[in-house]
Amino acid sequence: MTVELTPLGVACNLSCTYCYQHPMRDAGNMGNKKPYDLEKMFAALTEENAKFSVFGGEPLLVPLDDLERIWEFGFVRWKENGIQTNGVLITPAHIGAFMKWNVHVGFSLDGPDELNDSRWAGTLERTRESTEKSHANLRACIAAGVRTSVIVTLYRGNASAEKLPRLKEWIRELDRIDTKGIRIHTLEVDHPVVREKMQLKQEEVIVAIGELIKLERELSKLRLDVTSDVRRLLRVDDDQVTCTWNPCDPYTTSAVHGVDGQGNRTNCGRTNKDGIPRLKGPRVGFERQLALYRTPQADGGCQGCRFFIMCKGQCPGTAIDGDWRNRSQDCPTWMFLFETLEREMLENGELPLSLSPDRLRLESAMLGLWETGQTMSLKSALARINAGQTLVSAFIAGNVDHGDAPHGDEHGDHWDDAPSELPHGDAPHGDHTDAEAGT
Repeated sequence: MTVELTPLGVACNLSCTYCYQHPMRDAGNMGNKKPYDLEKMFAALTEENAKFSVFGGEPLLVPLDDLERIWEFGFVRWKENGIQTNGVLITPAHIGAFMKWNVHVGFSLDGPDELNDSRWAGTLERTRESTEKSHANLRACIAAGVRTSVIVTLYRGNASAEKLPRLKEWIRELDRIDTKGIRIHTLEVDHPVVREKMQLKQEEVIVAIGELIKLERELSKLRLDVTSDVRRLLRVDDDQVTCTWNPCDPYTTSAVHGVDGQGNRTNCGRTNKDGIPRLKGPRVGFERQLALYRTPQADGGCQGCRFFIMCKGQCPGTAIDGDWRNRSQDCPTWMFLFETLEREMLENGELPLSLSPDRLRLESAMLGLWETGQTMSLKSALARINAGQTLVSAFIAGNVDHGDAPHGDEHGDHWDDAPSELPHGDAPHGDHTDAEAGT
């Protein structure tokens, strides 16, 4: 489970056109109606009893003295901290605090120069100046030994045919300077302007993903989260995959819990399509997954998809038409990725879950578990099935994981120091961290 701490709500120093938090800003729900209360936040974090990441908007708008108090609180309990930032406001004093309190810094960047014009600062000149500051601060953090990762959103400005070579070269540079992780996000479309001016055609996204798969083979250390996650899912080794591959209730998101500046519990911001940041519901339900499994693909569902038990319709924040009852609008992209890595495994003599007899057993067992309002990882489920247990009885007996895994999106993702490892205890979604069906 990841806890996102948002002292200032969605307040930000930039105005990224595609930001999934714009519905909240448009509705006037910028954040707290009064200044944040550190003691209330600490009390809520103590009750959550889980690692947290400072998030926004832009969390570096919080004064450094207060950030240090927050990180001291996290360090005493967890020996580490996290923050997700666009990187513009980082100073040498911040870098010193990152080192002192073992803060993992997730940068939200879409590339160098014009590739990062998505992260708008009011004018083109200020945008390019901000981009240069962000990249200089990324390099400074790495040089100082601060653990870093990057979330990149694919859009027309960095992944079209003419821009893709520059994006790939920049990723090679991230590998050379020892960035610890990179999360690839598809564009979340919440407004007609974003669709018209920024969205790639589906076939362009697929080409970009295909090129990134090839690029990863050239990198010495850096690994892409999407390829690592899908390989793990196909191998039934999903304890640490990004939260977008886990079943999610948009009214009480499991993998990402939020704590606002007054200590209130909130949900993952990607589900706030109507601009209302709802408080967390009292219990989790898996109606979305149960419905998608039985709804024909022609009607927005996932019926008959051999990848469903791994994909689960992907993140409700990317659902077709913004309606969480539908599967992800990025279904063709994820289908391509699953099929590509499924082929790779077969060529290497491995049997992926999608083509294994275990798939149907897992589907049946997980559906039964979801009907009771419970979940667990596929890895844990298969182990219990092979041991002769039913999943529901395993839950009644206790000592079963609930599948709370890192979040995959533009929030506080955390990567372990080992470059090949996936985020742990993360919080990213579409744009900030530690970042997704057919037959």
